[in-house]
Amino acid sequence: MDDSVLREHLKQLLAGKEAHVDWDSALKHVPDKIRGEKPPGAPHSLWELLEHARIAQWDILEFSRDPKHKSPDWPSGYWPKHPVPASAADWDESVKAFHHDCEEMVKLVMNPKTDLAAKIAGGSGQSVLREALLLADHNSYHLGQFVLVRKLLNSWPET
Repeated sequence: MDDSVLREHLKQLLAGKEAHVDWDSALKHVPDKIRGEKPPGAPHSLWELLEHARIAQWDILEFSRDPKHKSPDWPSGYWPKHPVPASAADWDESVKAFHHDCEEMVKLVMNPKTDLAAKIAGGSGQSVLREALLLADHNSYHLGQFVLVRKLLNSWPET
């Protein structure tokens, strides 16, 4: 069976450019001064949301391609220790790593040698298809939070 259509749909889903704003747009022009702020009632800062999404994405990617991968402790290993990035360079590195790992997951999904339905070695029945869908769902959820926090901090570009 030709699964190229499925792979293309997964690629688009991981890119997040279909039903809502994408991470590229959400991460553009975030002022340094608000990256660690939590608006009243919000549980997380932009930094916490970005780092959490980055760490979870990295974990899902590595689990999908490395049978010896060990996931961080839950939940402490999936969130930064502080709500504020230590520096602008830390923010930039997190953004870069987030984009890189998303691209790597897309490469894995698009590789015709990747059996999307096969059980992942070292897992408990998961497949690359399941992990790609999980990643897209997780990223979408936290992207919505990220956009909302930017809006609450009056830092969302008007359209």
